[in-house]
Amino acid sequence: MFETYRGIVYPQHEDHMGHMNVAWYTSKFDEATWHMLAYIGITPAYIREKNKGMAALEITYKYLAEVSAGDLLVVRSQIKELRDKTILFQHTMFEAINDTPVATMQAVGVHMDREIRKSCPFPPHVKEHCETLLLEPTA
Repeated sequence: MFETYRGIVYPQHEDHMGHMNVAWYTSKFDEATWHMLAYIGITPAYIREKNKGMAALEITYKYLAEVSAGDLLVVRSQIKELRDKTILFQHTMFEAINDTPVATMQAVGVHMDREIRKSCPFPPHVKEHCETLLLEPTA
């Protein structure tokens, strides 16, 4: 797993129940996704220069513990599977002080040609980087 997000729960992230609202989990996981994609080679420059991109096909969230204003968060990510055009990955959000898991997001994404709006194969540099990540032992 590699770190893809670090932040804090602000008071405006809480809902009327007194804990971080699900919309903010989604937002923080979305930021982690863009960092993860850049880490494997789908950088902002790649997206602009090659007119390629990513789209979500399926996302599953699991909420494990509540977090509230002032809690520090870290997200660590792992690539679980890479196919020709799709990627399966998981983010785990931790309360940073105690390293306690508070939520997970598992997603399937597809690599796309933004001009013709159809899926297309990942470029070799992304495949190679993901292959090395898939070989690393997981905790």
